[in-house]
Amino acid sequence: MSFADDVSVLRRGNMVYSGSLGAKTPAMLAELMMGNEEIAPASLREVIAKGDIRLKIDQLVVNNDQSSIAVDTLSLKVHAGEIVGIAGVSGNGQRELVEALSGQRQPVTGSIWVSGQPYLATREQMVRHKVFCLPEEPLRNACVPRMTLIENLALRIFDQPAFTRWRWFINHAKLKNYALGLIERYQIKPPLPKRHLETLSGGNIQRLVLAREISGAVALLIVANPCFGLDFAATAEIRKQLLAARNLGVAVLLISEDLDELLELSDRITVMFEGQLRYEASITDVNLDEIGLKMAGH
Repeated sequence: MSFADDVSVLRRGNMVYSGSLGAKTPAMLAELMMGNEEIAPASLREVIAKGDIRLKIDQLVVNNDQSSIAVDTLSLKVHAGEIVGIAGVSGNGQRELVEALSGQRQPVTGSIWVSGQPYLATREQMVRHKVFCLPEEPLRNACVPRMTLIENLALRIFDQPAFTRWRWFINHAKLKNYALGLIERYQIKPPLPKRHLETLSGGNIQRLVLAREISGAVALLIVANPCFGLDFAATAEIRKQLLAARNLGVAVLLISEDLDELLELSDRITVMFEGQLRYEASITDVNLDEIGLKMAGH
């Protein structure tokens, strides 16, 4: 609005406007960006009562790699049995928020509570509180590319008594059977448990991480751009699994740059801009124009 003479707007791969900016207001641009279609409820989103507060974030401040504030006094609650979506343009603190919740980045101030208990995102706490994470770019953030499918599927459970011998040695036979079960259940292809993970397609890597993170007892699931770069079939399957987890009472925090994805899956939608939440509404009360304005900082 400050610098351009002309503007072009792309939505869902189509040019919906190209021309002078002089006659356009931020609200007009927001409508062009978001569209004005009615929001259809997700067919697989069952009507269930919200449960207890599984995730509570209070005045959280997180720095980025340059020691500047990326998450700025953010507060949020996620209940059991609901998906809370965070919309926003990339680079507004979403990555740092996910890293703070998954133990990859230390917050500066503020507090995180899971199931009513203080949460520091240690491995022991994640196991105890049943916190799981499907981060963006799983090949870089959630897997070891040169390890096998078995080894990557075992990263969460390799040291649990059910998969060890005399509490010291890994029971490889049980791990293999465990991996084969997940590979079949989540249709990971090719179904070769000793194949290196880096040889799989992006969709199958995402399926593997999802299988590892939601196959057990899950209370809180943190998900970031789960379908980025995936084909239609993989996208549909992953969204189906996220809704199924929510329907079983899992609390899901979904961070996504795909607004259609958020509208399809979320029970509540918030907008993150410059590290702060600038908008929040239930899916039945969402205003697309308002979301567009808040995403652009207006």
